[in-house]
Amino acid sequence: MMIKRSGMRLSATVALVLAVGLLAMPAGAQQENTPPGYALRVAKVVSFDDAERVINNAVVLVRGTAIEAVGPVDEVEIPADYVVREFPQYWLVPGLTDPHNHSAAGGWFDLNDMVYQANPGLDTRSVPRADNPWILQARTGGVTTVIMIPGSGTNMSGFGTLVDTAGRDPNEMLIRSPGSLKIAQAGNPEWYFGGNGRMFMNWNTRQTLQKARLYHESWSRFEQGAGPQPAFDPTWAGFRELFTREMPVTMHTQMYQVLLATMDTMYDRFDFWTVLDHCTFDAWKLGPVVAQSDAWAINGPRQYHYDRTARRMIGNASGWWKNGVRRLGINTDAPVIPQEELSYQAAMACWYGWLPYHALRGITRINAEALGLGATHGSIEPRKQADLTIWSGDPLDPRSACLLTMVKGRIIYDGTTETARRF
Repeated sequence: MMIKRSGMRLSATVALVLAVGLLAMPAGAQQENTPPGYALRVAKVVSFDDAERVINNAVVLVRGTAIEAVGPVDEVEIPADYVVREFPQYWLVPGLTDPHNHSAAGGWFDLNDMVYQANPGLDTRSVPRADNPWILQARTGGVTTVIMIPGSGTNMSGFGTLVDTAGRDPNEMLIRSPGSLKIAQAGNPEWYFGGNGRMFMNWNTRQTLQKARLYHESWSRFEQGAGPQPAFDPTWAGFRELFTREMPVTMHTQMYQVLLATMDTMYDRFDFWTVLDHCTFDAWKLGPVVAQSDAWAINGPRQYHYDRTARRMIGNASGWWKNGVRRLGINTDAPVIPQEELSYQAAMACWYGWLPYHALRGITRINAEALGLGATHGSIEPRKQADLTIWSGDPLDPRSACLLTMVKGRIIYDGTTETARRF
C-alpha cells in the first residue's frame, strides 16, 4: 500500500480559531474577574513540542486564550500583574484529547437515532450540553477536547461535533462542525433489521458513500466551470469535506478482518483522511499495512487480547507499536469507560507492554493531530491554545491526580480547592 498525501487542510472553523481565538486578548476583552495572565510554576513540563522538550523547574505563561511562553524559571520573566500559581512538585502536560466520545447529551439518549443502517443526514451538532455531568467529570481527569460522535448501532450514524470540554453553551464549546463522519464498520450494527451480515453492511456503506462522491464530483465540475449547477441536497452536502480531506472519517472498527475491510473501503477506495477508532482485539495484526499509510490508529477501550495462536495475552497498543505504527493513540469510548479515565486507559496500555512517554503523547499530541488540531492543540508551545493540565505526578501513574485543568486560558477545574479525583 502506497503512502498517500499527508497534508490535511484545516476547515474554515479551525482557521477561524487560528486567526482569532488563539491571539492573545487584551485584558479589557477578557472575561470578568479573569486576571491579565497566569504564570504556572511547576517541577516538570512535558511539552510534546517538535523538539520533544521536557523542562524541569519550569514556568508556563498564559495570556488570554493562548500560551505566551514556556521555559526554565530562570529564563522566563513573569509580568508583575500575572497571577502566579505554584506547583513546585508537580507535572504540567497538554490537555488530553479523546477521539471517541458519546457524552454529548450527558445520558444515553439523542445519539442513536437508528432509522436506517446508513443515516447520512444525521448530525450531533444540536446535542452537546455544556456542563453536563459527564463533561464535568471529564475535566477532573484533564480531558480538554473530545469529538462527540453518534452511537454505533448502525453503520453510518451521522456527523460528530468537535468541542472543548469548557464553555457556557454549545457555541462556546464548538471547535468544528461537522467534526467527522462516524461509521461503525461492524461490532454493533449486526443487530439491525433482524440481523445483517458484514457482506451486506460493507456493500450498503460503499453504496452510500458512492452517492456522496457523485454529488461532490458534480459540484466540483460546476465550480471548475465544467458542468451545470447541481441541485443542493442537504443529505450529501456535508460529505464534501470528506472528499477534499478537510474532515476525517472516524471509524468504529475492530478485529483483523474488519479493519482490513475498513482500510480497503475508506482508505483505498475513497482516499479518506482515516482515523481508526476503537481498533481493538487483534486488529494490530494489520499494523504493517496501516504503518505504510497515513491513517491513524486509536486503540480502546479494550487494551488487551488473548491471542489463541500465540497462546498468551497481548497488549493491543504494544501490538500496534511493535508492528511499526507510530500514529498511535488511545480512546475511551466514553461513557463506556468514563471520560475522566482516559489517562488510566493509557496506563493500562503500558501495563500490557507499551511505552509510557509515547502513551502520554498518544492521548495528547497524537489524538489532537488525528482530529486535525495539530496546529492549535496537543503540545505546550507559544501561541497554541492554552489547554493545560497539572498533575500530582506522572499522569500515567494511577496514584497521581489531576489538580488543575485549563481550557483556552480559563481554569475549569481546580483540585486544590475542590476534592481532587483519584482512582
